[in-house]
Amino acid sequence: MASQYPDIEVSQAGAVGLVEIQRPPHNFFDVTLIHQIADAFNKFDEDASCRAIVLASQGKSFCAGANFGNDADEHSANEEFTEAGFRNQTGSLYEEGVRLFRSKTPLVAAIQGAAIGGGLGLSLVADFRVAAPEARFAANFVKLGIHPGFGLTVTLPRLVGQQFANLMFFTGRRIKGEEALSRGLVDVLVPLDELRDTALALAKEIAENAPLAVASTRATTRQGLADAIKVATDHELKEQQWLRETADAKEGILAVAERRAGNFQGR
Repeated sequence: MASQYPDIEVSQAGAVGLVEIQRPPHNFFDVTLIHQIADAFNKFDEDASCRAIVLASQGKSFCAGANFGNDADEHSANEEFTEAGFRNQTGSLYEEGVRLFRSKTPLVAAIQGAAIGGGLGLSLVADFRVAAPEARFAANFVKLGIHPGFGLTVTLPRLVGQQFANLMFFTGRRIKGEEALSRGLVDVLVPLDELRDTALALAKEIAENAPLAVASTRATTRQGLADAIKVATDHELKEQQWLRETADAKEGILAVAERRAGNFQGR
């Protein structure tokens, strides 16, 4: 499969597909990027020769979330994350996110660096995560003054338990690769220079099995997940929209962009 997308590279070797995000160094996302990934997953679903997919990215970060800063050289530094843009476009973003969860082909994520906010949500679409020690994971929404999104209120507790998910949600702290492995957030931890090969090897190991049996098993273990994500993102969006208009959100977004602690007033 030749790549037909401006922000991702799509290829296939044997029974394993590769979708690589190409917005280095931090691979910030927007509706356009998530739409491209969902389209690529759907096309692999329709191709019986593809039995597993690896989701990877170029650059320093796996996906550092949405760019709330002012770096004109980075994708997503645009009107999408103004108050009006957030109200009008985040719903479309989450619709595309639900499409990711409805994909049928087993998915392995290769995480070389930061997976932050919605980038963490993107990594949790995958069935398995292979990470390097340099990987960092954070649900940092409270530092931005908004509610968690991208279905994380479903996917994160599903992996690490409600209590540790709450710890990540309420503090916004970054979890390093080693702790992520111990908590079940990551399945395999390998040196950075072995990351891509290890993720591809895991996908190949899955692809070597009976495809109908793998698909049936995956459908059972993920039964109801996409529908739960749809319900969750509908609620997350409502909470995010009113919080996005608060003074705390304005301060939080500025504070994160300026790499400092927020001065929140509860209004």
